[in-house]
Amino acid sequence: MAKVDLGTPYLRYERRGPIAWCTIDRPKSRNALTTAMYFGIRKAVEIVNASEEPTALVLTGSGDVFAPGGEMRGRHEDDTRDLADLIGNDLLPFETIRRSHAPVVSAVNGICQGGGLLIAMLSDVAVASERALFRAPELLRGVADTNYAAYLPAHVGLARARDLLFTARQIDAREALAMGLVARVVPHEKLRRAAKAVAEDILQTAPEARFALKRILNAGYGLVDRMTFDASIHAEECREGFRAFAEKRSPAWVPRELRKGKPR
Repeated sequence: MAKVDLGTPYLRYERRGPIAWCTIDRPKSRNALTTAMYFGIRKAVEIVNASEEPTALVLTGSGDVFAPGGEMRGRHEDDTRDLADLIGNDLLPFETIRRSHAPVVSAVNGICQGGGLLIAMLSDVAVASERALFRAPELLRGVADTNYAAYLPAHVGLARARDLLFTARQIDAREALAMGLVARVVPHEKLRRAAKAVAEDILQTAPEARFALKRILNAGYGLVDRMTFDASIHAEECREGFRAFAEKRSPAWVPRELRKGKPR
């Protein structure tokens, strides 16, 4: 069993034969993804693509959380330098997963939202535990995440994409399967075995022919408007959304009658 350092103690990378496992393991922060963790996931994908032997990557989480998205309280204790200031959104692993020649399978073991949901959607196959929960909460924080505008309608259709994004409601694994967010739902205790079987099945198929089909399938996605996304995360609405989250209150744009938490 080969282990690789992904640059953060909160990601475990282990290779067992033709299958590599990357486990998100930051339990004290509910697996919230720091800058270094996002970069480490991207590195894991790049490692399996650089392997001399055919290798598939399975991404999963620890405990009852797959990945809830990015760290919102500023606790990036594993960062030795501010990667976000150096390369901005380019550190995110989403496009790397989407373009991966090597198979990438997500084993969604629990809460899956924000960046975690994007990772699951852009994997070649997403297998979910029956306990998994899904959500796209970005608009609650004032973030216009244009990744969702490009990717989500291709999976669930325009009407359902609007519903999920504009209400930020949570759905369970059965509804996620019916919508097309994930490919399979299995009993929780069988998740790892099922994900491994999927990865092994994919490795049975011809890699160049498979990648040719993947290019065509990827063409069904819309374009990600990076300029709009960048502008959104530097806007006042986003700053207020993050402040409100940290202070456990509703943002200022919520009507007074609907606000929760401490008054502002």
